[in-house]
Amino acid sequence: MPGFDFSNHARNATLHARGLPLPKATSTGTTIVGCIFDGGVVIAADTRATSGPIVADKNCEKLHYIAPQIWCAGAGTAADTEFTTALISSSLELHSLSTGRKPRVVTCMTLLKQHLFRHQGHIGAYLVVAGVDPTGVHLFTVHAHGSTDKLPYVTMGSGSLAAMAIFETKWQKNLTREEAVALCAEAIEAGIFNDLGSGSNVDVCVIVSDKATLMRGYITPNERVPKEQSYKFARGTTAYLKEAIIEKKDLKKFVTIVDLAASGGATAGDVMEIDA
Repeated sequence: MPGFDFSNHARNATLHARGLPLPKATSTGTTIVGCIFDGGVVIAADTRATSGPIVADKNCEKLHYIAPQIWCAGAGTAADTEFTTALISSSLELHSLSTGRKPRVVTCMTLLKQHLFRHQGHIGAYLVVAGVDPTGVHLFTVHAHGSTDKLPYVTMGSGSLAAMAIFETKWQKNLTREEAVALCAEAIEAGIFNDLGSGSNVDVCVIVSDKATLMRGYITPNERVPKEQSYKFARGTTAYLKEAIIEKKDLKKFVTIVDLAASGGATAGDVMEIDA
């Protein structure tokens, strides 16, 4: 039958009524982007690493080396992205030595998707793979379950919607290197200022046929600056209008004391003891 199938809704409602938790969407807490330009590719990322609502690291490095002309931006679980890219980098180097030629970007993407699909999403690595090889310029996204895309510009992470808004507004064909770097940096800034899971600085990596250039802290929009005014005052310098000293024996002039025990309103144990 054509049309939508809602049979899983009844199944999920039944399972939830029996106490099973419903599946939840995973928030990766990152903004990573990639963009192809005329002769190369640019990837960029923010530098905030979160642990729930806590900012664990303000200057985390999310651009990972795989091969001299292949780099990767990672979102998701920081340890998973770090060790997954290191594992594939090692495998790709062995493959390059055995074949005697430079590694292909599509080979890197295939190794990543096969590795992640084998673990059925339990490895929380969402990756933007970019590089230049003898076949041309390539840009891929690899999701944690193993699915991939090949597009001229991509975004991933919790700030991806804000970053994609910048790309869909300003991207055009045949960008120059400077235009692509500025566009990716602006897309990351959109994620930084519109997503709580993204923040701190903008890292950029530019990959061309002969080399890759990593620019850490390309933009630092949240740099801490000195406070405009100091709120530390030396002892005795605070201004005051007048001074009055009240001794303990004079408190009865300002406070009315009622003996509730004598009037029957409370027990003797409830009355606060006051020194005469």
